[in-house]
Amino acid sequence: MTAPLFPRLTIVGCGLIGSSIARVVREKGVAGEIVIADISEAHRDRITALNLGDRVTGDIGEGVEGADLVIFAVPVLAMGAAMALAAGHLKPGAIITDVGSVKGTVADALMAHAPDDVFVIPGHPIAGTEHSGPDAGFAELFDGRWTILTPLDREDDAYAAAVTKLAEFWQALGAQVEIMDRAHHDLVLAVTSHIPHLIAYNIVGTAADLEGVTEGEVMKYSAGGFRDFTRIAASDPTMWRDIFVANKEAVLEVLGRFTEDLQALQRAIRWGEADKLHDLFTRTRAIRRGVIDLGQESAEPNFGRDRGKH
Repeated sequence: MTAPLFPRLTIVGCGLIGSSIARVVREKGVAGEIVIADISEAHRDRITALNLGDRVTGDIGEGVEGADLVIFAVPVLAMGAAMALAAGHLKPGAIITDVGSVKGTVADALMAHAPDDVFVIPGHPIAGTEHSGPDAGFAELFDGRWTILTPLDREDDAYAAAVTKLAEFWQALGAQVEIMDRAHHDLVLAVTSHIPHLIAYNIVGTAADLEGVTEGEVMKYSAGGFRDFTRIAASDPTMWRDIFVANKEAVLEVLGRFTEDLQALQRAIRWGEADKLHDLFTRTRAIRRGVIDLGQESAEPNFGRDRGKH
């Protein structure tokens, strides 16, 4: 039997991502012991009932003691506070990472409190659903998905070895791994994730507020496109509030470009410029087909919704 990659893993925060990590790590034997720290008593009760960890605690400091790998899976604006609680209890040589959708501010927050004798390697698995909490996770969440690691500007061999080992961890969970600069990550995610979520939140809010259309009609007559928007807009509000605050520079940059393109589209519709509309729709359809070809169109399994069985 192959030895676990990490003797002890601690997951701080057990929502969709944290509980999915716990499930797949247990299933594949990637860690010898799984410790889960979560400040929510309700979450801890569910974590225990679902048998997601070998040990469950509400004390972050206690939870990270002796851990070889610590993964912070809390909202991005809570990363600094969580690291501050963990800092004095971390094992020398431990690898510290996170799963946040923003890397620049999160890296700063982690480094502000991290002791010098650990390896901080910010990370982000590009996977998820609109569901949240310990029951939402499933072991297949990371299969074929990308995890982006954004290492610090360190060139020592020990840190490079830690980056390699963390990449092996994510690969063992079924993910593909990419190394990327933090600022570039935040710009890419603003385009591919943050702005789409912002649009979804806004259009669902606009529909709900539109005079002459009742909320009941919005729900009853929703076509496929609007249903997709409502699915995205159902994502965890705390997580997305934090993302937009933490990644505001990149979001505002992309939002400005989007606004300009939307105005051009508005003019094309107003003046009946059918060729321009057709060219845009043809180009965007090709992008959608590329997403499907790469196997990135859906993060959810096809075997039902009972997360407690996984």
